[in-house]
Formats: sequence, structure tokens, C-alpha cells
Amino acid sequence: MASRQQSRPATAVAARYGPVALVTGASDGIGRACAERLAAAGFALVLVARRQAELDSLADRLRARHGIVCHVLAADLGTSAGISATCEAAASHDIGLFVAAAGFGTAGPFLANDIETELAMIDVNCRAVVALTHALAAQMRGRAGRRSAIVLLSSLVGFQGVPRAANYAATKGFIQVLAEGLRLELAGDGIDVLAVAPGPVKSGFAARAGMTMGLADTPDAVARGIVASLGHAGTVRPGWLAKGLEFALMPLPRRGRTLILQQVMAGMTR
Repeated sequence: MASRQQSRPATAVAARYGPVALVTGASDGIGRACAERLAAAGFALVLVARRQAELDSLADRLRARHGIVCHVLAADLGTSAGISATCEAAASHDIGLFVAAAGFGTAGPFLANDIETELAMIDVNCRAVVALTHALAAQMRGRAGRRSAIVLLSSLVGFQGVPRAANYAATKGFIQVLAEGLRLELAGDGIDVLAVAPGPVKSGFAARAGMTMGLADTPDAVARGIVASLGHAGTVRPGWLAKGLEFALMPLPRRGRTLILQQVMAGMTR
């Protein structure tokens, strides 16, 4: 059943891309921060993550605080069933904004990591993103002249090889290239595509990846940068740390960036 429009006034971003936003990875980190920002902006929400209890708690809080309509779906995007369930849920709503924030990483020597985990990361970070983007873009193209947007989560590590995070960096490089191509391809259909390339972020990501982070941006700083960049940029590096790292790394040749990040990752994955 399609969502009814929320009763609160919409902001400019919600008026442009509303009425409904779908956010994956919504139970933690950047996905959760995006859900909070979009609720405050006046979007109705469809929130997707693996953990039902965390989704229910977040949805209850957003409904109470912002008076929005909020639907939840517990789904594992590493599986075909989870992808199909999310596509079916999306088809029941007038989705104008899709934030693909679900993902995870691994760190440490590639040969020391479990291969099933490495392959599962490709499924979540790449396969699910491609499948959902394909379905949502096709749905958005039929919105009768209304603008839509797709946000794909890349990373600063996706612009070069990164020893001790080689497969994770490769998945993010895939997403960056995908977003850059789709931005031009879908522009004629009224769909804005934004690649988001944060640096280190304070979330559950580091613990799951087995990393120790020192300086890191907050998930809300990333979410704030996403909302501010919609319709205005192709790639955004949100947060002060991401911008500082971009300034330091991007002028270097690709091999130079790889060598520096090799030392950085060695210190973060001991």
C-alpha cells in the first residue's frame, strides 16, 4: 500500500525529491544519520537493515519527533531474498530518493581473511547496490517529470589500491565508477546521482572490520554533506577529515597514494 504524504511541511530538498526516501543500512552509522536528517527534512521513509529491533526503535523515534510516515523492512542485502524483498517494498511507494548506505568492510592481510566474508562483502557492497539501483532508477524514471536522486556510498579508499584493505577498497572503487557513469546516463531521466566518498567515520564499521581509528568524522557530518550536495555535485567528500585527506592525497600519483595508505592501514590494523 502506498505511503500517504506526511503532514509536516517539506523542506526544499523534500519538495524536490519527495515524498518518500528509501535508506538501506539504516540501523547504524551513515545510514541511520541519513534517516534522521531526511526525517527532519520532511521525507516519509522506508528504512532497510538486517536488525529488526534497531529499525523499530529508530522508526518509533522518528515518527514521534518529526511526525512522519516511516516503514521498516528487516532484510539481508547479502542475499537474493533480501534484495527481492527490498525491491518489492520500494515498488509500493513513490520513492524519490534512494540512499544506498548498507555495506561493510574487512581489513588486514588479504590472505589472512576468510574468503566467504570477502565474497559476502562484494555481494553487499556491489551486487546489492547494482540490483537496487537498477530497480529504483527504473521506478524513478516513471515519476511523470518529477526529479529523483540516487546516493551511492563510495569512499576515499576507492580512488587507489589500499594494501590491508584491498578488497574493500576495490568494492568502493566499483561504486565510485558506477556512480560517475550513471550520473550522466540518468540525467536525462531527471535522476540526480551522487557519489559520497567519506574518509574515516565513527560508526560500527571499524569494529566489524577489525580496525582501530583515531581521527574520524561523525556519521551526521556525512549525512549533512549528502543532503547539502543533492542536485549540486557529482562526488562529495563530506566532513572535515575527508576534505583534509583529499587535499593531502589527491595531488599525488596513484602509486604514491597507495604507498601512503599502506602505512596508514598498517597502523590501523595491528
